[in-house]
Amino acid sequence: MAKTKELSKDTRNKIVDLHQAGKTESAIGKQLGVKKSTVGAIIRKWKTYKTTDNLPRSGAPRKISPRGVKMITRTVSKNPRTTRGDLVNDLQRAGTKVTKATISNTLRRQGLKSCSARRVPLLKPVHARARLKFAREHLDDPEEDWENVIWSDETKIELFGKNSTCRVWRRKNAELHPKNTIPTVKHGGGNIMLWGCFSAKGPGRLIRVKERMNGAMYCEILSKNLLPSARALKMKRGWVFQHDSDPKHTARAMKEWLRKKRFKALEWPSQSPDLNPIENLWRELKIRVAQRQPQNITALEEICMEEWAKLPATVCKNLVATYRKRLTSVIANKGYITKY
Repeated sequence: MAKTKELSKDTRNKIVDLHQAGKTESAIGKQLGVKKSTVGAIIRKWKTYKTTDNLPRSGAPRKISPRGVKMITRTVSKNPRTTRGDLVNDLQRAGTKVTKATISNTLRRQGLKSCSARRVPLLKPVHARARLKFAREHLDDPEEDWENVIWSDETKIELFGKNSTCRVWRRKNAELHPKNTIPTVKHGGGNIMLWGCFSAKGPGRLIRVKERMNGAMYCEILSKNLLPSARALKMKRGWVFQHDSDPKHTARAMKEWLRKKRFKALEWPSQSPDLNPIENLWRELKIRVAQRQPQNITALEEICMEEWAKLPATVCKNLVATYRKRLTSVIANKGYITKY
């Protein structure tokens, strides 16, 4: 049987008014175009409860008992990778037969939602301890100190692939229209490697790394771009250079070069991309590049350079201004990966 449309509150009130005026249920039904049985039900409800509003409904009883809810909640808390099928089987062995949809709805009411697991760097206990030590040592550093840091890193940007993501407004069944799709090719269609740096005052230099980077090439990149970036950003005397603990960055020759140039490098814990705010800047760059949809490697490089130069200084400043929150998150997570 098809579900009937619920009467509006005004119609229900009219039924009561006409009943109080002395009209019969049949007459009221004919006048308002409502079934006599419906009119009678509304009048009886008004006589009993003195209202025509919808009353709370009990609904169907939960298929999973409170004890069953605790059981499956405890199971997924211990092992978040437990599947709905596993939980269905657990409940069935306990004498309760439910569907996967019921499992999803029950866990959602407990504040648990099925999500794709994030891919994060592999952290061993030694890494977590080093990150925790770094966060505690620098937690009370003044914001001015972080503003005097030049942050650097390398990144890869693909021509077509996972970097090219965007949302579109489209009509139903129009998902395959060329305007609503992102073209992809096998193996990403090529990519470029970039090195860049920035500070709280804005983006520094960005260059393309055309060959496989080694220690000598990295040293050459810094020789040509680090000091000019510091000058362009008008860094204060005693500024600090940050780069991660990649073997190319920590080689003896690299340390010797930094010593000769009298550049102070920030001691950096391994496996800590979430502690480097340039990662957020890379994400912003990739979004901007993807929106322009470059069609070849040459265009990709040109657009990267253009969009990097247009990154607002306010974005850079905000990334550095909130650095203490990153350190606080590391401490709260006992050295393990944070949301940053």
